[in-house]
Amino acid sequence: MTQKKQTKEPDNTAVRTALWRALHVQVDAEPHILEDGIGLKLVAPPDGWQERPDMKYTRRLRASVVARARLIEDFVVKQNQQGIGQYVILGAGLDTFAQRKPKSVYPLQIFEIDQPDTLEWKEQRLNETGLDIPDDLHFVPVDFETSSWWEQLLTAGFDINQPAVVACTGVSLYLTEEAIVAMLEQLAGLVAGSRLIMSFYLPLELLDEEDQPMQQMAEKGAREAGTPMVSFFSPDKILSLAREAGFKEAKTLSTKDIEESYFANRTDDLMPASGEVFLIATTQTGKR
Repeated sequence: MTQKKQTKEPDNTAVRTALWRALHVQVDAEPHILEDGIGLKLVAPPDGWQERPDMKYTRRLRASVVARARLIEDFVVKQNQQGIGQYVILGAGLDTFAQRKPKSVYPLQIFEIDQPDTLEWKEQRLNETGLDIPDDLHFVPVDFETSSWWEQLLTAGFDINQPAVVACTGVSLYLTEEAIVAMLEQLAGLVAGSRLIMSFYLPLELLDEEDQPMQQMAEKGAREAGTPMVSFFSPDKILSLAREAGFKEAKTLSTKDIEESYFANRTDDLMPASGEVFLIATTQTGKR
């Protein structure tokens, strides 16, 4: 009898993010910032998962995660409607935009880059649950310690002669400044008119006071798990890194900007944590 192929488990952070997105729909008031239950179907957690400490006591982090996802998806749809036909997700985790993308989206090639274990598990679960793996979705497994994500992206069919929108969230925190600079320089060389949207994290002293204890706990947990958080930047430093890397235009969005866009007039006082800053940058000349 043929045994079913076993895959390793996905990244814990990717699972937690998927469950936060699902929990938002279950417990937060309408209108929901993001409607995404696909990740929950993939993870299929045991009953009572909503009572886990990382679910029950992290409301502001949950709000940040769903707002981040909504911001990225709104940005991608807008860029696509303006003619960009390639979307690269650096650190895709259990992202489900490819399964949920609106009918208004024009032809869009989606490249999901992440660790091999996470993408292998995700592909298997999509097949097992009967969910769609569209022809325009390309999994790009990369062992970041031993191989080049750029080379793997090209192998997957990315067209260097066409503009792209690149999203990178939840990643910079775990990279050294040197690695971040190298990534920005690589992306700044994309063909003119390509767009980057990337999240960075503020140092502890720049967080709202109510978010500082949770951040300290998160940093402690990350160290103990062997994935320490190593990079925190002020908004000015983020802009400096982008401009030095060669981006033509660069700006940042703060938590206050996110609140104004997605949390105004809510009935449940849901608000995001104050730790994330988003860089939005545009390339000027292609170097490829």
